[in-house]
Amino acid sequence: MAKAMPDQKAGEAATAAANPREFHVYGPRNLPCTNWRDLLNSSWKNPSYRRMVIACFIQGAYLLELDRQEKRDERTGLAPQWWRPFKYRLLQPLVDERDGSIYGAVLEWDHQAALSDYIPFRPTRAPAAVVALRGTLLKAPTFRRDVADDLRCLAWDSLKGSVRFPGALAALRDAARRFGAGNVCVGGHSLGAGFALQVGKALAKEGVNVECHVFNPPSVSLAMSLRVLGETAGELWGRARARIPFVGSQPAPDSSGGNSESEAMARWSPYLYINAKDYICCHYTSDAATAGGTVMVALPVNNRGGVGNGRAFHQDLMAPSPYRPPFVVLEIPSRLLLRCPPLGERRSI
Repeated sequence: MAKAMPDQKAGEAATAAANPREFHVYGPRNLPCTNWRDLLNSSWKNPSYRRMVIACFIQGAYLLELDRQEKRDERTGLAPQWWRPFKYRLLQPLVDERDGSIYGAVLEWDHQAALSDYIPFRPTRAPAAVVALRGTLLKAPTFRRDVADDLRCLAWDSLKGSVRFPGALAALRDAARRFGAGNVCVGGHSLGAGFALQVGKALAKEGVNVECHVFNPPSVSLAMSLRVLGETAGELWGRARARIPFVGSQPAPDSSGGNSESEAMARWSPYLYINAKDYICCHYTSDAATAGGTVMVALPVNNRGGVGNGRAFHQDLMAPSPYRPPFVVLEIPSRLLLRCPPLGERRSI
């Protein structure tokens, strides 16, 4: 039996000693880093590339908080590995003032790093700034605040009462004002996806449409269930009332305005990526029969290339990631508010 070469042994030892959250260990395979070739044919035009890079930025937001908890400095931190290959730098961490935890990050195009690799300007479709928002981390320093927001979303189907909401909204609004709404993206995973959807929606109501990428946003809530029951009861009462003869004058139709907000929302189309096996976002897939718009549903892929059960994003607590294990993205109809541009074909993340 042939003995392993010394270089091979050294490489295996280095891989074993590497932190499992490092980009070269845990990051996506065959994802090209930004280089001068993107000036001729930008990789950012590819929807799959765009989705995966935004996912890397979100993973970096997770690691910013883990770096803080594990006392890693700027030199030893793992988070920068997830945005530096794409020529971005940290502009501002989003910090919860109550406990100092980091729940997101604002990244901007790094002109200096790009110039060092002979990239004088941003490639086509590459955003000037990205607001990345992490999900729940079940670790002692962040457990209380994260779970409180999870319960808030579960109870009220809204995160506007959270202390983090105005911070995320202000960061996104400032980025849109500084770089232009068309040059800014917001993305999030799990709880962070819920924040990303709601701050993006708040800006859309103001007429500022920011590109939004959300992975597994929470959809199960008591408030939503009660609202669905109320809408069903109202619909049944309306049908019953329609069969009762009406005596007297018909009420005058409401001619007041109020459609401007709906029109502004109709022009905003977030990109929604769902793991169909994750109960947290099962509401989106249960509404698949509703016409209007599309939603990108991700099914786990097993090692043989077939669709399998896999593990839900939120269950991977030690190393949460919006793209591992690999997923196949499918197009199905969903709610009009969360419609996404149609996919021409199935794509593997």
